[in-house]
Amino acid sequence: MKKLILTGILALSAAFAQTAPPAAPAKGPAPKSKEEAEAVTELAKAQGNPDATITAAENLLNKFADTQYKEIALFMEGDAYKQKRDWIKAEIYFERAMQADPKDYRAPLMLGETIVQHTGEQDLDKEEKLTKAEKDLQTSLDGIKAAEKPNPQITDAQWEDAKKQFLGEAYDDLGLVAMDRKKYDVAATQFRSAVDADPQEPAHVARLASALQQGGKNDEAIAECDKLLAQPNLDPRIKQFATGVKAQATAAKGGK
Repeated sequence: MKKLILTGILALSAAFAQTAPPAAPAKGPAPKSKEEAEAVTELAKAQGNPDATITAAENLLNKFADTQYKEIALFMEGDAYKQKRDWIKAEIYFERAMQADPKDYRAPLMLGETIVQHTGEQDLDKEEKLTKAEKDLQTSLDGIKAAEKPNPQITDAQWEDAKKQFLGEAYDDLGLVAMDRKKYDVAATQFRSAVDADPQEPAHVARLASALQQGGKNDEAIAECDKLLAQPNLDPRIKQFATGVKAQATAAKGGK
């Protein structure tokens, strides 16, 4: 099951606006030189190509040590390593992005998510990792709630939709932290918040159903699965997952 992960899209839109002609409205600082503007543009164009993103980010950071785009570059480099499944480097660059701009909510969201998704049941430092992930995700959640639209060229509707998805992602990841701790009631509360924030994401509902089932609330789990399975064009992976959860809940009830 693949979750929606929002990366540097909003940051990129701001970067493009800031390298545009002065007549284009933009929020935030503009590049200090033509050369820096070109480096930022190359980074923006590299999105979708992890290796090109890493190269462009390093080029910007190395040539312009005082660039005001440091956090964006570090964040995008972390996401590029995440796409390459290099989790250690992804965590390093997300951590550096957080240090570059402690008020930004994207880096702690992605850092917390990366940590919780790759913390194993048998890891000796499991609780230490989960505690850090929880802290980062709560930081992100608080930041998302307080965030303002980063670029006037983004419509209010687009921004509200993006915020809903960010909030859903943060609550969902906090639910995963609770699941790893086997605190199923806490997990269900977080997943329900994810559903409330972003009801268009079926993965949140699937995880809510799983948390309810593992917490012994089988009737509620079956109800959530039924709602999911009634949706047309449901992702086959989510359908398979929900079907499995429903079967487990039904079996736990004695097949009734």
